[in-house]
Amino acid sequence: MLLKIVYLLVCRILGLAVLTVRRDQSKEAELLVLRHENAVLRRHAGRVRYGPADRVWFAALARLIPRRRWAEIFPVTPATLLAWHRRLAASKYDMSNSRKPGRPQTAPGIARLVVRLSKENPLWGYRRYAELCITSGP
Repeated sequence: MLLKIVYLLVCRILGLAVLTVRRDQSKEAELLVLRHENAVLRRHAGRVRYGPADRVWFAALARLIPRRRWAEIFPVTPATLLAWHRRLAASKYDMSNSRKPGRPQTAPGIARLVVRLSKENPLWGYRRYAELCITSGP
């Protein structure tokens, strides 16, 4: 499996190197798209499902080909290519995995201060507030 991934990566890097050396980048990118499409079709029988790596590859190559030719070249609609590109760009700024659910804990110093103030000033109001800070504190 690892050897296959390395082989595919080297092939794609060499393909991109060929694109940068030659003058007609659009024509070479088109050939790479068609070769990749053939490789995907050989891997799957029946309905074709493009994986994340395939979508990234097509979205990257779409930038090298004029948009008016996308419908003729790519196996998906131009709207699908744009949606893949938008999703790829949005994932760069997606911070949902770094967020933790629930309310953050009260800092220990603040909890001690609230408890002390509520004990020193019982007429300020809600007595249970100090009890909540004691239970949710460190």
